[in-house]
Amino acid sequence: MKHLVKTLLALSILLSSNSFARKVPTPGCNIKITVKGLKEGSQCLLACYYGDKNYIKDSAKANAKGEVVFTATEKYDQGIYLFVPPNKKYFDIVMDEGQNFSLETDTLDYVKYMKVKGSDENKFFYDYNSFMGVKQKQIEPLRDLYKKVKNNKDSAKIVGDQIAAIDKEVLEYKSTFIKANPKTFVSKIFKAMEEPIVPEAPILANGRKDSTFGYRYYKSHFFDNIDFGDDRLLRTPIFHNKIKQYLDKLTPQTPDSINISTDLIIEKGRANAEVFKYLVNWITYTYESSQIMGMDAVFVHIVQRYHAKQQTPWIDSTQLYKVVNRAFILNPLLIGKKAPAVIMQDTLGKEISLYDVKAKYTILLFWDQGCGHCKKEMPKMVELNKKLKSKDVKIYAIETEDNVKEWKKFIIEHQIDFINVYQPDQYKRAVTKKIYDIYSTPVIYLLDENKIIKAKRIDVEQLGNLIDVFEKEKLEKENKK
Repeated sequence: MKHLVKTLLALSILLSSNSFARKVPTPGCNIKITVKGLKEGSQCLLACYYGDKNYIKDSAKANAKGEVVFTATEKYDQGIYLFVPPNKKYFDIVMDEGQNFSLETDTLDYVKYMKVKGSDENKFFYDYNSFMGVKQKQIEPLRDLYKKVKNNKDSAKIVGDQIAAIDKEVLEYKSTFIKANPKTFVSKIFKAMEEPIVPEAPILANGRKDSTFGYRYYKSHFFDNIDFGDDRLLRTPIFHNKIKQYLDKLTPQTPDSINISTDLIIEKGRANAEVFKYLVNWITYTYESSQIMGMDAVFVHIVQRYHAKQQTPWIDSTQLYKVVNRAFILNPLLIGKKAPAVIMQDTLGKEISLYDVKAKYTILLFWDQGCGHCKKEMPKMVELNKKLKSKDVKIYAIETEDNVKEWKKFIIEHQIDFINVYQPDQYKRAVTKKIYDIYSTPVIYLLDENKIIKAKRIDVEQLGNLIDVFEKEKLEKENKK
């Protein structure tokens, strides 16, 4: 387990380091924030969005007037920042090229009382927030009303049209602003927030509308308004959420489909070195640490395509070796691949090959009679084995350690009617554990009749249901033929 934890930890550190260095020397960087109601001596933080996290960039204390001043000799990286008082009720700040400005507001309502001096970007930003506050108050009661009248066609249409009219006002506000201020960072944020507008679906040759057109169009145009060449968007709450939505909601949750989507996203990220770095790091970490079975295939794909091809120069050689080696170990164990060959000895010393086990399904079980968790799980496996025998399922149970006397005793006492095997040679035993990535026990692999890995690292409780699912899928395929 240690090498995996170190890999994940190191990648996590990579995500949060070296990305926030202040780059451009700028004498006199000065940001004054005055908050009415803020107590003298209150320790306030200036934090930065980055991906799906926030990072503290600076801190300062409020004076008797409620003024908090952040000064620096170098500029902060541009993006959306957070001013965080002790009560954690924060508000956002636009950090653009000009970093000499002041904000004044009140704890009663940050947006309503916000006054901006010296920053057009923040003036634009809070004008928008104020406008949205008004529209939000208008639309909330309409949405509540719509829920009550949705079953009444006429009433639902009237309320729905009112909601649509407000939504249109918001879109027009953004559109008008973007046209009038195309070079501002706020315009870039507004554009990034836009959703693709799907046109009418075309008519197919059979005279019907293309039912999948909307999804395909929406997905193919999802990133039209995201500038992957602008790393400022990394420091907003928008960019990461767009990436996650594309991968989780718009991409079928199979490794092959996700691989296509991650490649598309990462290739877009080549437009900016920092964006590329963030995407490769985040996607690598996300799919290495995923608890969803089979997603390690995405991790392997990313490592082989980018890390192993020397496209991640920000990772030092030691860490790069760990990442690539991790993928090397996992690659032969991916779902859909043939399980590595194993030859072990049974309780009588007779050699039995995993590949000689003839069954519709083989449960490959790694366990140790001295493992506390194994002792709890083995009785469950014994009971499951009784139920699965009629379905032509066999269990090839490998004792991972070398206490043969206790192993045999445990088998007899608990009436473990499996194919019980172990490897007396210490070196071969260690090699087998490494090949199958066994760093704790118990570990279960489910193999089909051809010893293809169908599932892995699953609980005993999941086995019976999974076999039923696979049998049902097999039957459906045969019926289609």
